[in-house]
Amino acid sequence: MPFHSQIASRLALLEGVPSLEEALSNPAMLRRLEAFDAYPNAVQPPDVVTEERNIPGPHGPVPVRIYFPDATAWEGRPGFLWMHGGAFRFGDLDMKEADWTARQLVHKAGAVVVSVDYRLAVEGITYPVPLDDVVAAVQWVRENTADLGMSSISMGGASAGANLAAGAALRLRDEDNWKAEHLVLVYPSMHLDLPKPSKSLELALAEMLPAMRLPPEMFRSMRQHYLGVLSSNPPGYAMPALADLRGLPPTLVLNAEYDDLRASGEAFSAALAAAGVDIEQVLVSGVLHGFLNLPTSFEPVDDALNRIAGRLRATSHTR
Repeated sequence: MPFHSQIASRLALLEGVPSLEEALSNPAMLRRLEAFDAYPNAVQPPDVVTEERNIPGPHGPVPVRIYFPDATAWEGRPGFLWMHGGAFRFGDLDMKEADWTARQLVHKAGAVVVSVDYRLAVEGITYPVPLDDVVAAVQWVRENTADLGMSSISMGGASAGANLAAGAALRLRDEDNWKAEHLVLVYPSMHLDLPKPSKSLELALAEMLPAMRLPPEMFRSMRQHYLGVLSSNPPGYAMPALADLRGLPPTLVLNAEYDDLRASGEAFSAALAAAGVDIEQVLVSGVLHGFLNLPTSFEPVDDALNRIAGRLRATSHTR
């Protein structure tokens, strides 16, 4: 499928930009990249009640933002922990992938969403610190489901956040003998090295301008910052593609059609199926990596959010 029309109409902004890495370091090119990603007239997400909290973690307090649906529907609400992306080094609770996604899922699924501001891999912070923060957040939610009005707990994330969600699911399986109702992985990054792309993905990548691609050196840098001294031999909790995946919860994987990391999502989905996990893999057509930063006026984005919401709604009143 070709690029979504709203993406195709902006491609001229990226003509002549030699790479994403150079665009990020060149002010003039960065402005073009920002213009490509900006949608100033986008319809804002629903307004919902939020609460900021700091929850206990092994490395100090972990900030979370809790998003609540209508207070009149207090009981039987699905719970969802959400981890934003950002190459382990970037991102926060206010980025659209975090905030807009949470608000949409409250609206579409009637869910209580806990967005986790895990520590980033900067200034010497490496694995397992970000993952420890996520595990602590899940454990806190498990201990406070009644106070939060949750009847079930699912978890998920995008890109690096998907890695952390899967890593947390593996640790909680092994350490607590616990698993979430559902695991949601959006354009996930699960491998130490990107797998060979499928023929379909090779064709999609050939259509992308250089500034849309994730070059190998950026991928390696992302891994190095997160893994630190373990960068050549990480445990499965850090790179879930290396783990024994048996016993993970039913999993939804949403891959972007035009995305180098689609190779990781497709290979991880195959590994989940081989391990006997209930897996649904969906190719989100016409969009790039990071599509959850886009407004729901993009039909593929709205469809992706509806798929996640459907999973969450199915867990209502299950506990």
